[in-house]
Amino acid sequence: MKTDAKSLPNLKEAANRTKSPIQITSAKSKPSDALKSWAKGRKYCIYTYGCQANVRDSEYLRGYFENIGLTETEEGTEADITIFNTCAIRENAETKIYGELGRMKQPSQNNPDMIVGICGCMMQEEKPLNFIREHFPYVNLIFGTHNIDDIYPLMNEIIERKNRVISVKSIEGDVIEDMPSKRFEKYKAFVNIMYGCDKFCTYCIVPYTRGKQRSRKVEDIVKEVEELKAKGYKEVTLLGQNVNAYGKDFESPITFDVLLEKVAQTGIDRVRFMTSHPFDFQERVFEVMGNYSNIMPALHLPLQSGSSEMLKKMNRRYDRNIYLDLVQKLRKHVPDVNLTTDIIVGFPNETEEQFEETLSLVREVVYDSAFTFIFSPRPGTPAARMKDETPAEVKKARFLRLKELIDEQATYTASKFVGQIVEVLFDTVSKKDKTKISGYERHGRLVHVDGDESLIGQIKKVKITSSRTYSLMGEIIDDWRRSSKSWSN
Repeated sequence: MKTDAKSLPNLKEAANRTKSPIQITSAKSKPSDALKSWAKGRKYCIYTYGCQANVRDSEYLRGYFENIGLTETEEGTEADITIFNTCAIRENAETKIYGELGRMKQPSQNNPDMIVGICGCMMQEEKPLNFIREHFPYVNLIFGTHNIDDIYPLMNEIIERKNRVISVKSIEGDVIEDMPSKRFEKYKAFVNIMYGCDKFCTYCIVPYTRGKQRSRKVEDIVKEVEELKAKGYKEVTLLGQNVNAYGKDFESPITFDVLLEKVAQTGIDRVRFMTSHPFDFQERVFEVMGNYSNIMPALHLPLQSGSSEMLKKMNRRYDRNIYLDLVQKLRKHVPDVNLTTDIIVGFPNETEEQFEETLSLVREVVYDSAFTFIFSPRPGTPAARMKDETPAEVKKARFLRLKELIDEQATYTASKFVGQIVEVLFDTVSKKDKTKISGYERHGRLVHVDGDESLIGQIKKVKITSSRTYSLMGEIIDDWRRSSKSWSN
């Protein structure tokens, strides 16, 4: 399998959008006997960076690796195949990857059979791929977001022929069902409902790295949720680059609210979804959220800017008033919704007045939390070609002002939970204090209580005793009642 021009990324080709029908196929990659023999007694490691879609991709890779007998290790330098599943949203993510790849030089020299691979969105871009080709010769497996199902033949090429393999497809993409999977969690699961994006916001590289918008069939999604429920899963998060556009690519379009209702009707304890694009939102989705108690009262609704002028330059397809109207409709149907967002500071030539519009919108909406970023140009996107005369120190100062406001709002909204009784799905032992167990209540707030790992996977009622900016402290109500009774005796 030689590397040729068709195996390298091409952003111009990746931007193509045709009317070709979406192909829905089953996974076809099968391991050879030589590959299964190579895998005996060997280990794999996957480092995952970026969004939930990347996490789900890593779960597929874990499934492929474990199907041939590889066992997982958390340390890449000890593995026989180490994969870096990358993100391309910001430049500092790329810089971090280069540092991590540097750690693999000595282990790869010590183990001539070692496979050091890199995949994900970063590899769908020409510049970082070429940099890795030239500066990291021991990285012998490079592939993209469209060919996870090719992992076995790609590995075969390295193992049998000792070739370096580079295989990246700049295509619109298909939908591949039935890929093997080993999930990271036992009670919470990500469920892809669609792939790709056709919005082409001027700053965003995702439409180039993930392909065109393509939806999975309703019945396949519902089946997956039902299977997860049967296995004991308590929560699913429906994933897509733009879930509100779900089904628009079907010959007979299906809207997201229809899918959301069908998933809720499976009876699984908790349903969440992300990410939403304001342009495609219909009020009917809010109605469904309000009608089903197992759809969590939480919504991530990216803003990016409070300035209509900036939103137009970003090609966001909505303005300030449309966004505010959407928030009003949301809170009409889901009054206690936990609302979070994304905001970019320092988009090319953002003025002080335009930034103040963002601050004023944030004050009007009052968010529970927000991911805030200083603009990072992505080569190949229109925004990267825009001349920008705003000094970096001005952008940083604005970023800090915005962060201070968001933290202030988050602290305030968290304090409103004190004294309330909430339902928490516990999923991990606290990293900072092993005597505490952590989980998320219905709105998506992180809650810590005294407890041990026997609580993992259980939904318990918790009384909130105190709050921090982005977390809550509480006590399980059964224990609280028992301790109160014992004290009174």
